[in-house]
Amino acid sequence: SPGHRSPLNDFQRLRPTELLAVPVDPPPPLPEQGTAEQCAQRCATSLACRAFHHDQQSQLCQLLPWTQYSPRIQLQKNIRYDLYQKKDYLRDCIVGDGSSYRGTWATTEKGLRCQHWQSTTPHDHSRFLPSPRNGLEENYCRNPDRDKRGPWCYTIDPNVRHQSCGIKKCEDAVCMTCNGEDYRGTVDHTESGTECQRWDLQHPHKHPYHPNKYPDKGLDDNYCRNPDSSERPWCYTTDPRREREYCRIRICKKRPRAVNITNGCFRGKGEGYRGRVNVTVSGIPCQRWDSQMPHKHHFVPEKYPCKDLQENYCRNPDGSEAPWCFTSRSTIRIAFCFHIRRCPDEQEAQECYHGHGKHYHGHVSKTRKGITCQPWAAQTPHVPQVSPATHPEAHLEENYCRNPDNDSHGPWCYTMDPRTPFDYCAIKPCSGSTVPSIMENTDVVAFEQCGQRDERLQKKGRIVGGQPGNSPWTVSIRNRAGVHFCGGSLVKEQWVISTRQCFSSCDADLTGYEVQLGTLFKDPGPGDPDQQTIPIVQLVCGPSESQLVMLKLERCVAVPWPPPCSTAGQAGTMSHCLSYHRLATLTRRVALICLPPERYVVPAGTVCEIAGWGETRGTADGSVLNVARLPVLAHSECNTALRGRLKESELCTAPLRAGVGACEGDYGGPLACLTADCWVLEGVITPSRVCARTDQPALFIRVSLYVDWIYKVMKMV
Repeated sequence: SPGHRSPLNDFQRLRPTELLAVPVDPPPPLPEQGTAEQCAQRCATSLACRAFHHDQQSQLCQLLPWTQYSPRIQLQKNIRYDLYQKKDYLRDCIVGDGSSYRGTWATTEKGLRCQHWQSTTPHDHSRFLPSPRNGLEENYCRNPDRDKRGPWCYTIDPNVRHQSCGIKKCEDAVCMTCNGEDYRGTVDHTESGTECQRWDLQHPHKHPYHPNKYPDKGLDDNYCRNPDSSERPWCYTTDPRREREYCRIRICKKRPRAVNITNGCFRGKGEGYRGRVNVTVSGIPCQRWDSQMPHKHHFVPEKYPCKDLQENYCRNPDGSEAPWCFTSRSTIRIAFCFHIRRCPDEQEAQECYHGHGKHYHGHVSKTRKGITCQPWAAQTPHVPQVSPATHPEAHLEENYCRNPDNDSHGPWCYTMDPRTPFDYCAIKPCSGSTVPSIMENTDVVAFEQCGQRDERLQKKGRIVGGQPGNSPWTVSIRNRAGVHFCGGSLVKEQWVISTRQCFSSCDADLTGYEVQLGTLFKDPGPGDPDQQTIPIVQLVCGPSESQLVMLKLERCVAVPWPPPCSTAGQAGTMSHCLSYHRLATLTRRVALICLPPERYVVPAGTVCEIAGWGETRGTADGSVLNVARLPVLAHSECNTALRGRLKESELCTAPLRAGVGACEGDYGGPLACLTADCWVLEGVITPSRVCARTDQPALFIRVSLYVDWIYKVMKMV
């Protein structure tokens, strides 16, 4: 209804952008105070206004007599302004009979050029003369008499007085493929003719699909889109009585060629995975896609022909974090298939290095992801802490990969990607090259006041075989829908460690993703006093073989607790509790876990804990954080049990008869070991083929091999 329609519906938004006229004559009106909606109202009622700048910070707007298609006008980035332009002047398609069309098409459907409306030759006419109200400009196609065939014009051919311009209706101008997830056309009315609500407004309907939260979904203005993998594009409506409706959009005749199709592994989020894995990590068979038992759902195979919803195979029809399936168990609706391995996504190494590569002087100048290196002497896009001036003996020439700080993971460089300060290079260790083994002498390691927790919170309410517990450094990682999908460990107030398997790529856009801290419950209520929710602002992938990632959190105010800690023992060992410059608020329910000394080996028999909200296979309360205890197995003993397949970067715990271990939803969470009365992050839970096996050791990523990288990231990113 008009009462619930925003005046912004008539405008298309570009941010952060301004329109510049060259030369500025006449100058535009001076800025006035007003919200974006107030400015839109003023512009809509002004015959001279076609667009406006809006400064969101100062709430000022400037009405403009031009659009980006006006002569001598150019678009320019400006972080201060959002640009709103009247849709009628930008569309290259028509709505209804096209009487509101104000585009610049000036050719008929037969290819004849249009006559200027103010001209009387070759065709004399007096009925339709230009005025500020009727939009008869230049020789552009218009529909001043509401002809049912749409916009038309007089032609410059003396033998053809007028002709239709053949401009397509917006619903036919851009077709959609599959279920329309990639549709970016300009239809802004539903099938019933109801106008769509803008995605960036919350009235008349409140909704979760804000454009800032879903930047890859194309949620522009009030155009029909499909952000939730529905059957086809839809929108919220401006009618308070109808929340949402489908839109009528033409289906493309040709089905697009499938990309990134894989069978034995998956790339990105696994939307192209076509393998035949059909059980969850915990061994529960998947429900058939063509069945509605035990779980009712809308992913019916015939309605999603591009998604290959065959049998009960793991698939990703909705753009989730990884392939998944509905399970055949009524108490567990869906499970991610994280046990399917990720396909390698790194560049093939062209050269090799010895040791740690400190003396590598080759000419490779790209990272393992193919990003070009920044010259060592440059100051953009990153201001370097290591440069030819600080390390004159390190041969920091051009933008070649080097290892001036003797990083144990090999040569690296600053990158030309503003989002990636540094990364390791596409160079491998030379065959036969050896690096020092991980240290075995553990007598010199001691901690003071590190990894402390309030033991009074430990109770006997998802870890298989676990019990409700107290793990104040364990965080829940949530996707844009607020759903928990992986765990992590808080190692500093702005940093969480998790596993690479949980994320689609090393440059995944995590806008709208958050971590939850301080709560015992998987889905805490709004009144939980201990809960903290902090947005994730950046993801950094670890060295290639590590499978680790670090998540940088948004900065927030903090209260110091508990007191700072330090590591005693070896001379020069850094503090591992990282208790300074607090950003997340540390409380009795939120604490930092300690990092181990570099290359430290946890003694066999040490009692460790895993924690998470993952699948419990009915062995525990899945609605709360569960903690289970596991003893560390000696490296040699574990290697024997695994027939020599154990890597130095892996850590084992002994199999238990009860079947205690990690399952889906726990991945990325901590293996915390008690050392000298402090809890230390010794391992990270990583996906395995089957969870909580009673006949095999459980494998974790050994964190101590990557401590130097962790510190480097926290210092440089």
